[in-house]
Amino acid sequence: MSEVLMRAEGVAKQFAGRGRGKNVVRAVDGVSLEVRSGETLGIVGESGCGKSTLGQCLTRLVEPTEGRIEFEGADITRLSRRRLRPVRQRLQMIFQDPYSSLNPRVRVGEIIAEPLRIHRVGDRATIRRRVSDLLERVGLDPGLAGRYPHEFSGGQRQRIGIARALALSPSLVIADEPVSALDVSVQAQVLNLLAELQADLGLTYVFIAHDLGVVEHVSDRVAVMYLGEVVEIAGADELYTAPAHPYTEALLSAIPGIAGEEVQARERIVLRGDVPSPIDKPTGCAFHPRCPIATDVCRTEHPVLVPLGPTRQVACHHPRVRDGDPGVRPGLLDAERRG
Repeated sequence: MSEVLMRAEGVAKQFAGRGRGKNVVRAVDGVSLEVRSGETLGIVGESGCGKSTLGQCLTRLVEPTEGRIEFEGADITRLSRRRLRPVRQRLQMIFQDPYSSLNPRVRVGEIIAEPLRIHRVGDRATIRRRVSDLLERVGLDPGLAGRYPHEFSGGQRQRIGIARALALSPSLVIADEPVSALDVSVQAQVLNLLAELQADLGLTYVFIAHDLGVVEHVSDRVAVMYLGEVVEIAGADELYTAPAHPYTEALLSAIPGIAGEEVQARERIVLRGDVPSPIDKPTGCAFHPRCPIATDVCRTEHPVLVPLGPTRQVACHHPRVRDGDPGVRPGLLDAERRG
């Protein structure tokens, strides 16, 4: 098993609510996970589940309210801006929107060169060569370095964002929905580029997305989030074949099949009700108001993330392993059919 590159323990982020009350939005609520060197850890969940905020906490772009973050064996949770500066060279982020994440008034070559100048990596000639190499590595003509972002397509702008993230040769890159703003025809090209860069440069990715099909394609392991919490972590093949948490099972049932493709047949699971507010989370398990198999213990006791087998962790009072196993609940659909 690969060494742990990053470890998050009980990470939480709270925002002050609007209005005169003292309501608090618990965007991230006690997340613990590990990122192993060389892997791609996918983080999935519905919009508003806190996955992007978690990514920003891990990079310290947003300060966590609680918890601990270790990176390359060092605690970076409370480092000052000055002491965090060398860490930034090894920990970078690719942002979701390739339009707003690039300064429209700055030429592309300057955008990519900026982190090199900030960290004083080489002289002017060295930086110029590095920018050219980076543009070429992400599939763009180095001769385009003098152009402005508006002169590029969405896919090209995201390639520029990737080049900027790679400028300082990081070991870990957190990609926050890097293809969700792109046309479907371009998404595959960017995903293939990320895979090639990982193989060539030995990168580790945290890949945040709401598209479970994309996450399945790129991830070694997957963490599923619901209402600011991680409810299941497992290997990608294991999770997609046999989800253990009822929320994961419901999410996977929504993935459309492709004609001619051999996929496990899944009946569509429609969850009742809406996602509760992060200001007023339910007692017990946060998922219990929408869960068709919730019991009294789910309404009163908060489940913690515990090992379920050697490669899986689940936060559920009634996890599923597989039908027929003694002492394990049957599949969610079977439970629904029995009424």
